Amino acid sequence: MSQSFSLQDTLAAADLQTYLSRAARVEEGSVRLIAGSGVLAVYTAILYPRGLLDQTPTVLGLRTFLTRHDVEFDVVVPIRSLLDRLARVREAAEAAAAASETGAVEEEGRDGDESGAVDGAVESAPLEVRLPMEAPSVTWAGISPPRGGWRQVGETSVELLQATAAAGIAEVAEAVPTGTGEQLVQRVRAEVWGRPIEQLEYVPAGAAFAAESLGFLAAGEPVAILETGPWTRLTTRRGHTLIRRQSWSLRG
Repeated sequence: MSQSFSLQDTLAAADLQTYLSRAARVEEGSVRLIAGSGVLAVYTAILYPRGLLDQTPTVLGLRTFLTRHDVEFDVVVPIRSLLDRLARVREAAEAAAAASETGAVEEEGRDGDESGAVDGAVESAPLEVRLPMEAPSVTWAGISPPRGGWRQVGETSVELLQATAAAGIAEVAEAVPTGTGEQLVQRVRAEVWGRPIEQLEYVPAGAAFAAESLGFLAAGEPVAILETGPWTRLTTRRGHTLIRRQSWSLRG
């Protein structure tokens, strides 16, 4: 198994950092990384059941990034550990780019202007990121959304999802006073985020919460709804929200 992966450049690294930071604000735990065929799939858990009687829907975030074709792995690692490594790799790459630019400016004074070519070469160079040590297994990582077989069943609006997320956040905050026990908090969250979205019978409100929290919603952009088996996917240009529906909510 590969022990590292590449990202195209510092912009891709910053993009991944932003995504993971947003996920960590909601659920600071683990991230699942699956690499193969030149693609790195990054899954984060926003909502998932904590026990047999917990009715919280499983809602995952997904972003994909280009990586080397020879890299293959399927691992679960701590989000914070991966964020730390990304920060160090970016810092080193940006320092190298700054040093190269300084050298190019000095060289320009002697040999003419070639700084654009040098600087561009440094900034577009791939970044290599070593995998952190694997995290203890988590229940949600054992549930793998399919990669193929998706069919589009409709569209919804960003505005509906944002309004649903805002209403749910307010309802949870009102129902859960400060200092409330974890069990009650989880029960309230399960009730609020497991409720179907108005006009979208088979999509729980937790999907709207995930898409908004992860920064996947942009004003005016349509949100595609796709399905395969027990899974529903909300897709925008910024990322995918995956929902494993409860058995009672499956279409007949």
